[in-house]
Amino acid sequence: MTTPISRMSRRMPGWVKAVSAVVLVLVVFFAGIRLSVLPGLKDLFGTETRDRSGPALLQSIQDISRYDAASGNFQVVVDLEKDAKYLPDAIRGSRTLYVGAGTVDAHVDLGRVGGNDVTVDEDRTSATLRLPHAALGRPALDPDRSYAVSKQRGLLDRLGDLFSDNPNGEQAVQKLAVRHIGDAAEDSGLTARAEKNTTGMLEGLLRSLGFQEVHISYGG
Repeated sequence: MTTPISRMSRRMPGWVKAVSAVVLVLVVFFAGIRLSVLPGLKDLFGTETRDRSGPALLQSIQDISRYDAASGNFQVVVDLEKDAKYLPDAIRGSRTLYVGAGTVDAHVDLGRVGGNDVTVDEDRTSATLRLPHAALGRPALDPDRSYAVSKQRGLLDRLGDLFSDNPNGEQAVQKLAVRHIGDAAEDSGLTARAEKNTTGMLEGLLRSLGFQEVHISYGG
C-alpha cells in the first residue's frame, strides 16, 4: 500500500525540508551561472586571478648535439564528438570543435657521427661525411594560437562540470591535435628539408676551413 505524498510531506522533519530547500536553491543558482541562464550573476560574483606559483626548479640538464635544421608550422581543426547509448545528445553527449596550431622541428643528431663516418684526404682539401638521417621532434602545441571554436554539451555533462575539478577540459582534443600534427609532419617532407639544410651548413663551414671538395651522405 502506497503512502500519499502529502502524508510523507507531513512526516518529514522541518530541518530536512530546510536543508533540501537550500540544496535545491544552490544547485539552481550555480547551474544558472554555469549555463549562462543568469548572466548577471557572473558580474555580481566577479573573480580575481592571482598567480601564487612557486619558482620553477631545475631538475636536469642534457647536452644536445643535434642540429635543428628545419621547423614546420601546422594547423588542424579537430572535431571530437562523444555520444551516449540510448540517450539523446541534449541529455548526454558532447561535441568540441578545436583549432590546434603547433610546430614540429626536424634535426640531425651530429653526436652519432663516429670516427669512421668522417674521411679527410692527406692534403686536407677533400672531406667525406656520413650522417644519420634527419628525425622529427615531438609536436609542440602553441597555446596562444590554439583555441576552441565551439563546445556543445548535454545537460548531464553541464551539471557534471559543476562538480568537476577540471570543467570543460580540453585534454582530449589537444591530444588529438598533437597526433594529427605529428602525422602531417611525417608526410610533409620536413626531414628531407632538414638534411638539405644540414648539408648546406656543413659545406659552407668546411669550405671556409679550406676544404675544396665536400661530400655528405645520409644513412643509418
